[in-house]
Amino acid sequence: MDWLFVLVFSFVCLFLCMLTGMPIALSFLLTCMIGGYLWWGGLSGLAQLATGLYSPVASFTLLPVPMFILMGALIFESGMGTRVVDVLDRLLGKRVPVRLSVLAVGAGAILGALIGISGASASILGKTLLPEMLRRGYRGETSLGPIVASGTLATMIPPSALGILVGAMSGVSISGVLLGIILPGLLLAGLYLAYLLVRYRKAPVSAPDERSDVSFSEKVVVFVRDLLPLALIMFAVVGTIFIGVATPSEAAALGVVACLLLAAAYRRLNWKVLWNSLVSTVHITSMVFFIVVGAVCFSRILASSGALRGLVDLATSLSLPPMLIVAATLAVVFILGCFMDAASITMVTVPLFTPLVSALGVDLLWYAVVYLLVVQLGLITPPFGLDVYTVKAVAPPEVTLTEAFRAAMSFLVVGLVVAALLFAFPRLALLLPAMAKA
Repeated sequence: MDWLFVLVFSFVCLFLCMLTGMPIALSFLLTCMIGGYLWWGGLSGLAQLATGLYSPVASFTLLPVPMFILMGALIFESGMGTRVVDVLDRLLGKRVPVRLSVLAVGAGAILGALIGISGASASILGKTLLPEMLRRGYRGETSLGPIVASGTLATMIPPSALGILVGAMSGVSISGVLLGIILPGLLLAGLYLAYLLVRYRKAPVSAPDERSDVSFSEKVVVFVRDLLPLALIMFAVVGTIFIGVATPSEAAALGVVACLLLAAAYRRLNWKVLWNSLVSTVHITSMVFFIVVGAVCFSRILASSGALRGLVDLATSLSLPPMLIVAATLAVVFILGCFMDAASITMVTVPLFTPLVSALGVDLLWYAVVYLLVVQLGLITPPFGLDVYTVKAVAPPEVTLTEAFRAAMSFLVVGLVVAALLFAFPRLALLLPAMAKA
């Protein structure tokens, strides 16, 4: 059967299921059942499909995913995420323009290094910072903008659960992905800050100037007591991988231990926090793994039918520059981000695009880093950018969805600039992984 028909038919079935409101995982599985029956020999194909449901998640490669999710749950449930915001608020200099906007980006970067899930990071910032920002007169790009945009930093700064999925689905070194996203993530945060400071100077009425009466000695005490210990979590995850003493799975387990120790040290750990964290981890992990099972079976059907091979052959036969084709795949990912969550997009597109990118001779590690940036940026775009909806859900009633989307647009442009820089300077994504190997 013609590979193009199989490819189009499979994706039409998948998206029709999604349009009915069916959960993503069930949409995958129903599409796989139809494909298995049609192209794997009827009932025997369904039996073959059933026997392959376990293997996609029976892999140590995915072990860091629940560990990273548990880390984020512990940070969230214990209140350490809110503590980060409070500490940074006290540490910022007394003459910093748009101080709370700068605080949102700084806290977003640190929460990204602790939680690794954009929705959780945006939720914390929306609950703790947004009401105060609105009370003090912050509006638009100086209030909603940095909070929505800072959620993207959770994906671009390890630990990143989505980074694990991209690495596992593409066959790229997970350690390499986690290290590769660090410099682009820091660059993204830095450009967010630069944009805010420039924007404030051009339109100073967009937010009031503020003063902090915390003395230097108090700042030193706060930094050493409340912020510096969080470096233990960062070292447990990133540092151990970089110096080569731990695999991603071991580093994720060490990160959980570090979170437990700090929560206990700050007297935030109790049975309720632990129970809520475990329940949340089970719920999120189950959802993600169901999506993984469906997506892997979906990619197997496409591969066995010749659809993936046909797509690769078509792309490589085109007289187009390889990087133009790569940019086209990322544009598809970006557009899908307007309508789907990041995990689902990853499960659909990575098995489809990875063989294509590899056949074009493009470094898969570099592609994985750029992919993570683009897929997360898609989640702050209208009409269904999920991170924007998350912030709107925790925002005061006077905040409108249109206002939130409009405020995020400038930061979206900044993110696309970082993506362009990764195209122009691939070493931004490859430097730290290369140093770790040396």
